[in-house]
Amino acid sequence: MRVILGLTLLVAACGQAAPQAEDQSTIRADGRAIDGDTVSFDVRLFGADAFEKRQLCRNSNGCWPCGKAAQDYASKLLKTGTSTIRLTGKQSYGRPIGTVEIDGQDLGESMIAAGLAVPATNYLKNDPERAERYVAAYERAEASHAGVHAGYFTDPTKWRRGERLSCESRPRDKGTR
Repeated sequence: MRVILGLTLLVAACGQAAPQAEDQSTIRADGRAIDGDTVSFDVRLFGADAFEKRQLCRNSNGCWPCGKAAQDYASKLLKTGTSTIRLTGKQSYGRPIGTVEIDGQDLGESMIAAGLAVPATNYLKNDPERAERYVAAYERAEASHAGVHAGYFTDPTKWRRGERLSCESRPRDKGTR
């Protein structure tokens, strides 16, 4: 998930890295310049697995772009306040993993509560309090039919491995056109 940060926020995030990080003053991540004094870098959310940007889900109206909805929701939340990023010191898919709070609200928990992400509790064994909150948010979203819970979806992990709903096209083999 792309988190756009000004240089000042980048410096603040470096200083607020989680204690288990080897070097708290350094972030290793793929970055890009938004303009001359604003940078962006990828941070994967710790314990929350959002639907992929091109992923579709199904509801009573047919397939809908739940992955794009997840991206838009996260983008909207990030614009509502100041973000605090705490890195875990671990990496996934070559990106640092961390928690993101927007004015004190956990982005992962918000995404799960909106029905646009699922808890990845297998990564939260050392953070049982967060795991409990994420599972409770998922159960509330499921009970209220929020987001993907209004129909059918493929778990994001399975989707990345190639599993699709019948209304989605299958990923092509690399050698096929």
